[in-house]
Amino acid sequence: MECTLQIFLDENWIDCSTITARQDGGGSFFEYDLDYAFDTRAEAVSLREAVDATVHAFPYWPAFFYDLIPQGSGRKFLLGELNVVDGPGADFPLVLAGAFNPIGRIRVKEAVEYFVTHVQRHDARQIDRAFSLDEIVARGEDFHERMMIHSMLAAGTTGVQGAAPKYLLTKDRQGLWHADSALPDVEAESHFIVKRPRGNTPEDKKVLKNEAAYMEVAAAMGIRTYAALQRVGDSLFIPRFDRQVVNGKVIRLHQESAASLVGLIGFDIRPSQFELLNAIRSHVTDKTSETVEFLKRDVLNLAMRNTDNHARNTAVQKIGGEVRLTPLFDFAPMFLDPEGIARAARWYHPQSKKELLNWRDVLEAVECDDIERQHISYELRKFGEQMSELTDQMRQAGVDEDIVTFLQPNIHEQIRQLRSMGD
Repeated sequence: MECTLQIFLDENWIDCSTITARQDGGGSFFEYDLDYAFDTRAEAVSLREAVDATVHAFPYWPAFFYDLIPQGSGRKFLLGELNVVDGPGADFPLVLAGAFNPIGRIRVKEAVEYFVTHVQRHDARQIDRAFSLDEIVARGEDFHERMMIHSMLAAGTTGVQGAAPKYLLTKDRQGLWHADSALPDVEAESHFIVKRPRGNTPEDKKVLKNEAAYMEVAAAMGIRTYAALQRVGDSLFIPRFDRQVVNGKVIRLHQESAASLVGLIGFDIRPSQFELLNAIRSHVTDKTSETVEFLKRDVLNLAMRNTDNHARNTAVQKIGGEVRLTPLFDFAPMFLDPEGIARAARWYHPQSKKELLNWRDVLEAVECDDIERQHISYELRKFGEQMSELTDQMRQAGVDEDIVTFLQPNIHEQIRQLRSMGD
C-alpha cells in the first residue's frame, strides 16, 4: 500500500512525499518527491523528517503518520464504511479514506479522492447545507444526528483525534455554519472544532460544561491560550488555531503532536513527561520560555486535576520561522470522567525511573545548564505567588462550586511546592 502526502503551501495543496507500506508487513519507506525536495519553498511534513532526497526505512511507519490516523467516533464511522475490522491493521486503510482534512497542513491525496467519491454517493444538499447558529441550537440532538449521518466526512470528524465526539465547522462571511470540507476557503470567515460530551452521563456533561471556564482560568493565569470557547447547549465551540484567515485567505499552520516529536509508534505507549519535554526542547525556537510554559501547564493540570495529559494532548506549531507550543487545548476537569482517566504522562526520573512528585526534584532532573535552571526556578516561584489567585479566578470564570471546593487541597499543595523553590 502507498499513500501520497500533500502539504498546503502558497494557497495550494502540493504533492510532497510518499509512504509505502511493505507487503510483508515489515515496515515502510518514506521519501520526499524529488521535485519537491529541490523546490525552494519546500517545508518538512514533520519536524523530525527534514526535506531531503533520501529514501528512509522505518520498522513501522513514521511517527508523524499517527497524527493522521482517524480515532474516536470518526474511526468507528470509517470502519463501518470500509467494512474493516478494527486493530493496527486497519490504520493504513483508515488513513487512505479519512486523512483528507486533518488538523494542520498535511493531508493524504488518496483520502481526498475517497471523500470526493463519498460526496458523489450522497445528496449534495445534505452535505452542503448551511445552518444558522440558532438552527444548530434549536435542533439539538436532531442537528447532531444529521451531521453524524450526512456530513461525518465533510465535517472532518475523521481528522480530529480523541474520544469525545468532535467535528469541524466553518463559518462563512454571512455568519452561516457549514461542514468544514463543504465550504471553499475563499468563503471562510472562521473555523471551529465542535465538541460533544464523551458520553451521556451527568459527569460527561459536567466535564464539557466546565471546559470553557477552565480555559478562561488558564488564560487569566497567563497560560498561552487562543480565543474564548463558547458553550451552546451540549456542544462546545472551540476556535481553531491551526488556521488563520488573513486578508480573505486561509493559512494552514504546521501542527504536530508531542507524541510525534518523541517518535512514538502507535497510541498506547506512555512516555514520561521528561521524554515529552526533551523532545519539545529539541524542536522549539526558545527552549527556556517553552519549558516554563510546559511546566506551568502541568502545574495547572495537577492543581485543577486535568488528568487526561496523554502525549497527543500537547502539540507544537510553526508560525513563520518560529516553532513553539500551540495554545492550550483539551484542558478540563477530566478527573470527573466516568471512565476514571488517570494521568498518562508522569515525571519519571530519566535514570531511576522513579516518579517525582515535587517540582524541585523535577527541575533538578531537567536537562539544562544551571543558569537556565535558575531562570526556570524563578519563573515557577513567581507562578506560585500567582497561584494564590487561582481559586478566585475559578469562581469568576464560573467553574462549578463543588469542583472549586474539591480542588482546594490540590491547589494549596501546588502553591506550597512552588513557593518553596527558592528555599
